[in-house]
Amino acid sequence: MRHRRGTSLLRRYVGDRRFLLALPRAVGLQILHPAIATALDEHMAMRLWYHKARTVSQTIDMAYDDRNQRHRMLNIHGHIGGTDDRGARFHALNPNLFHFQHATYVETLVVAINTFISPMSDRDHERLYTECCEWYLRFGVSARAMPPDWAGFRDYFERTCAQQLRLTPAGHTLAPEVLRPTSWVPRLLPSVAVRELLHPRTRELLDVRARPGDRAAFRSYATGLRMAATIAPPSIRYVPSARVERPLRPA
Repeated sequence: MRHRRGTSLLRRYVGDRRFLLALPRAVGLQILHPAIATALDEHMAMRLWYHKARTVSQTIDMAYDDRNQRHRMLNIHGHIGGTDDRGARFHALNPNLFHFQHATYVETLVVAINTFISPMSDRDHERLYTECCEWYLRFGVSARAMPPDWAGFRDYFERTCAQQLRLTPAGHTLAPEVLRPTSWVPRLLPSVAVRELLHPRTRELLDVRARPGDRAAFRSYATGLRMAATIAPPSIRYVPSARVERPLRPA
């Protein structure tokens, strides 16, 4: 199913830079997956957030392009593989591995919308998830790991985080860059916002503890972002590929 231009919730929100601000949540989970952490540690040609600026931007661009993107996925990920710290072999295009990495972006997008933009209804959660599934299918990677609906996705996501994530030497090396981004859009986050955005499993495994006043400070920060977005010009609020797809209404 394709949506008329301008009506897609995915296209309305994924190009909003407030999604990029929330990325420490997704990347914090990724560095705790043994295979993803190893791949990042061994195959990145640059520091973590410079790498994410390139790869996440490409993934967002694909949300605005209805063409099959399998050739791009092969070019980007086809050479990435190896063994994790326990000797388990992996390849970046393994459907289970590839889907989980993408799932961290989907879950973070939902958190960003509900926190920094506007709380969504149950119906909009389901609609957005359906559009995220269509986005994933364009990558040309097997969808065998993809749950059919939003409720199934939430169950899958929390189960995977609980059962498959752990802190490895590679994750330990990458953790400081997640907890204090120094480049790209996430560098603008205050430390309190990074702490509050992290998934509970990330906080547990990286031993990130809340500080007095964190929750109130984060609420104030989120409120400020919502207010600032009402006057921000498109060149600041949206990534380039999103500027031709304007939101349905101000948010």
